Formats: sequence, structure tokens, C-alpha cells
Amino acid sequence: MFVALGITLFYIIFVWLIFFKFQWLKFNIMWGIVSFWVGAHLLLIFLVALRFFQPFSIDSHVVRSTIQIVPRLTEPTILTEVLVEPNTEVTKGDPLYRFDDTVFALEVEEATAQLVAAEQNAKILEQDVIAAGEAIERANAQLAYAQTQQARYENLVPAGGARQDELDRWNEQVTEDQAQVKEATANLEKAQLALDSQIDGVNTGILQAQAQLDKAQYFLDNTTIYAPEDGMIVSQQARPGLVVGDIRLGAIASFVTKDNPYILATYRQQNLKFVEVGQPVEVALDLYPGEILTGKVEAIWWATRQGQYLPSGRLPGFELPKLPGRIAVQISVDIPDGHTFPAGGHAAVAIYTGQGKSFEFLRRINIRLYSFANFIRPLDI
Repeated sequence: MFVALGITLFYIIFVWLIFFKFQWLKFNIMWGIVSFWVGAHLLLIFLVALRFFQPFSIDSHVVRSTIQIVPRLTEPTILTEVLVEPNTEVTKGDPLYRFDDTVFALEVEEATAQLVAAEQNAKILEQDVIAAGEAIERANAQLAYAQTQQARYENLVPAGGARQDELDRWNEQVTEDQAQVKEATANLEKAQLALDSQIDGVNTGILQAQAQLDKAQYFLDNTTIYAPEDGMIVSQQARPGLVVGDIRLGAIASFVTKDNPYILATYRQQNLKFVEVGQPVEVALDLYPGEILTGKVEAIWWATRQGQYLPSGRLPGFELPKLPGRIAVQISVDIPDGHTFPAGGHAAVAIYTGQGKSFEFLRRINIRLYSFANFIRPLDI
């Protein structure tokens, strides 16, 4: 820096001595153009140093995260109450909007009834298993009696102690009783399978009914929308009578969060050669003329829209852009108490890379001049 200042000062003295002090050469238009051309190139030393070692941007804006407020309802539903005032800070969990809950409350009652019925059905299944087991015992007993009588008459008929038709009757009875045993066994297996339809020891019918109840309760709870974070609704357009639900595609409001605001400043790509995360920053927010806020580089967004191609059937074109893509730098700012940090607020940002420190005072003067100039700029009084 001092070398550059020394060269510039020496050049000015040299021109003064040659043309004005000793008048060795006569100063004219030609010599004036030559002197200006050489002097302008000397000033490039300052320009290059400032651009690379202390990059400066006036394309900088305050960014706050926004959350789109979208009702999660399955039926077209009327907005009945707006519980939030625009531009008024609310805390996380405060109610914002309330919708008509008639249909969703009825669905909860219906799902509750279905859950009770499913619990009763599970108890009935237990009784079905017991009854099926008792039916098997009765069928086995009848079959055993019929087989005993069958064996008895098989001995009596050859000896003439009983008629053949009686033996035939008991043969038929054994066949019928065997069929009844098979049917009772199948009924027991069927009842047992229905009873064993469980997940982690809970009947699947009960689980299904409980899931329906939880789903109905979820949508009932969503008839009231609560603040997702600390913040505010800036542009309040939702009014009672608005119909939302499965026929609405967009949000009804944008919620501007309070936490973690930052400044996004864009720079020409060559100006970021020495910029790194963590370097100190000075910010001149237009909202506060004459003040300089401090901060640091939080992140460098190494991506631009020019570097993105979306899937398409069209072949890419390679025309030169009108302006080279600028790179965004995320700046975290130390916000003094009592200061407002509005989303979209404009600012100027200077980054100090730590190199070329002898040039820093010029950039510090530059950004302070910008800040004080905001007292009178723009001149649309």
C-alpha cells in the first residue's frame, strides 16, 4: 500500500516539476492526455487491491426463513377465526387460524365407535375359540360312542343277536360323526387363525381401528393451525369464510421466522479469490444510516443458476450470458439490541480477507461514506 502511495505521490510531483516548476516541457492537451493515462493506470493498483483483498457489494439483502402455512385437511373446510394480527410477533405454539371442525369431530366419534367394536370383536374371537374347542370335544365323544356301538353290532350280527339294518345305522352314524369332528376341527383352526391375527400381541382389527381413530384425531387437531416458530405473519390475506382443504393448492399465508436471519451478498466471481468462511465483515444497513454493523462470512454458495440443467428434451444452448453469474456469500451479522432486521432489507457489505491490510482503511472509509450517504440518498424528498 505504501509503495503504491509512494509511486502515485512521486508521479504527481514528477509531473508538477516537469510541466509547472521548471517548465522543461510545455503542458498541452497531448501531454495532459498522456499524464492522465499514466496516472489512471497507477490508480489501478488501488482498484485491484481493494477488489481482491477487501471485496465490496451493494447487492446485499437481509434474508429470513419463511414457512408456508398450508392447512392439512381432507375436506373443503371454512376458516372460522383468524387469531393472529399482521406484523405482530407470536411465539411458537400460539394459535394462528381455526377452521370449522364439525365434520372432523364426527369422524373422530365414528372412529372411536369402530375401535370399541373392534375390541369387542377381539373378545368374541376368544370365545369362538373356546366354543370351537368344546364342539370338538362333543363331536369326539359322539364319535367314540358311535364307534363303540358299531363294534358291538359287528359282533352281534354274525351271531344272530342283532339285525343287519341296526349295524348299517351305526356305520352311517360313525361316518356322520367323523365328518362333524372334521368340521369342528376346521372351525377351531379358523377361529384360532382369526384370534392369532396380531401384531406385537394386539389384534389387527384393533390396530386398524386405532389407526383410523388416530388419523381422524390428526385432522381434527389440524383444524387449528399453530405458530411453527417464533415470528410473524406479515401480509395477512386470510379472512373468515375462506374455504380450504383438498381443493386448495397453495398456502394461505407466509410465516416469517424470527431466528437466524442473515445477509446474502452477491459478488463477481473473481472478487472471491481470497474469501473464506469466518473472515470479518462490515455491514452498512440502509435502515440505519451512519451505523456500521459487524459480522463474519458464514458460507459461500458455490453454485449459480447458470450451472444447472433440468431434464428436458431440448438440447442445451451455449450463448454467452449478458452478465457473468455472481456468487452469493452468506453473512451472519451481530445485531445490536433494539435494531430491526427486516426481511428484504438492503445493505452494503465489505469483506476483509486479511491480505493487503494496508489497503483496508480505504475500504473502511468507503463503506462509512456509503452509510452516511444514506442520510440524503436517494434525493426524492
